[in-house]
Parts: sequence; C-alpha cells; structure tokens
Amino acid sequence: MATVELTAENFAEKIGGEGITLVDFWASWCGPCRMFAPVYERVSEDNPDIVFGKVDTEAEQALAAEFNIRSIPTLMIVRDGVALYSEPGALPQQALESLIQQARELDMTEIKAKVAEAQAAQGEVNA
Repeated sequence: MATVELTAENFAEKIGGEGITLVDFWASWCGPCRMFAPVYERVSEDNPDIVFGKVDTEAEQALAAEFNIRSIPTLMIVRDGVALYSEPGALPQQALESLIQQARELDMTEIKAKVAEAQAAQGEVNA
C-alpha cells in the first residue's frame, strides 16, 4: 500500500480503528525526512495490511502541535487506537521492520487493560 496523506480532517478516522497505523511526521525542508521517505515507502509496500500515513508538519501545524512534535521526522505507531510508540529520528529499514514486527506481536488485550488501569489511577489522582 502506498502512503496516505493525513490531515486534521482524516487523522482520527485513519488511526482510530482496528489494526496498525504508522504515522510519519515530516516536512519538505527536512533532510533526514527526505532520507527516511524512501525507506518508509518501501516498507509500506511490503506491509499492505498496515496504514502508512504521512503528516506534513508545515501544512498541519495544529496536528503536529497536538502530538507535541518537536523534532522531525517523528514516527508514531498506533494499534487498535492505542499509541504504542512515538520517537523522533530517521530509522534504517531493518529497524522499522523490527518495530512493525514488535507491534504485530503485542497482546492488545493486555495493553488495553494496562491503559485502562493507568487512566483509572490518573482519575483517582485528579479527583
């Protein structure tokens, strides 16, 4: 699957569902972003069951701010609506493939239970 452009209008729809979504926060003037782009595209072609999205931080400044993007490229991995990973830096292909494999292998029932526990604990602190 080719990469898809993510905007404020379609972002929630693309990352909120079941499955894995990768998000590349980038800008056209960013050298490391341009170096990472072909790697991201190649890996997207090898994983047609995953959504590979790209957020142009220049065009989507509010979206970049919402996710506190301070350095680009930043890669975010979301599975079943839960953000699992968000780190800046261009990755080599092998590292990107490894992250995808790790995301595939996670027990999301366990992850969602931990998220719910953390949210409940946070609610108790804020109460």
